[in-house]
Amino acid sequence: MDPGLMRTWRPAWPCDVRQVLGPQRRGAGDPTQRVDEVGRVWRAARTPVGPATLRVESRASEGVVLGTAWGAGAEWLLDSMPALLGAHDDPTGFEPLHPQVAEGRRRRPHWRIGRTGLVMESLIPSILEQKVTGKQAFGSFRELVRRHGEPAPGPVTDLRLFVQPSPADVARIPSWEWLRLGVDPARSRTVVTACRSTAALERVVGLDVEEADRRLRSLPGIGVWTSAEVRQRALGDADAVSFGDYHVANQLGWALFGHDISDDEMAEVLEPYRPHRGRAVAMAMTGGQSRPRRGPRMSVPTHLPTR
Repeated sequence: MDPGLMRTWRPAWPCDVRQVLGPQRRGAGDPTQRVDEVGRVWRAARTPVGPATLRVESRASEGVVLGTAWGAGAEWLLDSMPALLGAHDDPTGFEPLHPQVAEGRRRRPHWRIGRTGLVMESLIPSILEQKVTGKQAFGSFRELVRRHGEPAPGPVTDLRLFVQPSPADVARIPSWEWLRLGVDPARSRTVVTACRSTAALERVVGLDVEEADRRLRSLPGIGVWTSAEVRQRALGDADAVSFGDYHVANQLGWALFGHDISDDEMAEVLEPYRPHRGRAVAMAMTGGQSRPRRGPRMSVPTHLPTR
């Protein structure tokens, strides 16, 4: 058995690997990220130098994180592991202005926002999540990866871990196959258009977040919501907020005030938190009350295949 390449990293704070990597997972059945029976996180990624698998585990008693990687992109994943786990996230200047935000920070004092540095890895599933239920989007992404991706390198057979298909392969998927995946023509066109601009999109990693946002939204079908979802995961943007989301404004409203609020009201509430608006949302939802499970929900479309 290939033991893989290994790297030990000592973060300056107690790093909760599963907590930091949780937002990178696209639903419980995500075939690109798994948690094994002992709590280690396994991620499959298509790096700039090839597909690879990264296994990450915390060794709290030693104050270190151990990374093991396999595949052509193993070194790349190990080099980027600290950033993935929040090493570049700087909470300096973040001051809670609401009791619920303060409570969230008290509960998660060492919470960090990680960054993958891989734009297309986040962009493709984000587009699939546009204007549909989470169940439908996660199902479409899962089937896309299993049908058109490839098994991840390393000892992952039992985990059924897969690497996302390359953007070039995604761009060649025919229209009828997108329908089989439960993806309507509007979203599939946006995905294919983005995949044909992969090189330009990946370059936003080296830009400031404002310019990255502008360039992402210059593509047809990519708006404020999709850009924020990508910047949160790929760039570790602590200020990114998913305006236009079906749930976020109401969830924040209940966390802070005990009732629904609009996107405009959310923008007003969060403005004093710049450049940590996304961090404020996360802390408020950790420290405040949850929205009751009642009221209207998005229905699952019946004219497209669902799983």
